[in-house]
Amino acid sequence: MILHLLSVDEWATARSVGSIAPASLESEGFVHCTSDDATMLEVANRFYRGVEQQLLVVDLDDMAMSAPLVWEAPAHPDGSPAGDDEPRFPHVYGPVEVAAVRRVRGLVRHDDGTFVGYAAASPDEGWGRRA
Repeated sequence: MILHLLSVDEWATARSVGSIAPASLESEGFVHCTSDDATMLEVANRFYRGVEQQLLVVDLDDMAMSAPLVWEAPAHPDGSPAGDDEPRFPHVYGPVEVAAVRRVRGLVRHDDGTFVGYAAASPDEGWGRRA
C-alpha cells in the first residue's frame, strides 16, 4: 500500500475520469506518493500547509495499478545525486486507476494550519470510492 495526496476537486475529477493524473505526471513524468502515514503528514506540512482546500489521502493498492512503480530518492534542488542513505519514495510512472484506491481519508488540521492526522472521508461529500 502506498499513499497519494490530492485535493477534493482533484479527487472529484479522478472519480469522473477513472484515474488520478496530477500535474506532476505531465511536468515530472510521475505521480508522487509516500509509504506511510507519518511521512505523508511530513510532506503535507512541508509542501501543502498553505493550501486552503480540504486535502485527501488515498491509500493505493500498488498491485492493482497498471503503471510502473519505482522507489526513488527525491531530487536535490542543486542537481546533486542522492546518497545511498537517503529515503526512497514511491513514484508512479503513469495515471493511477481509481480502482486501485482502497481508502480515502481527509487530512485533519490544527487551528494553526498544521496537519495533525486523518479522518474518515465522508461519502456524502463525494470523497468515498466510486461503487
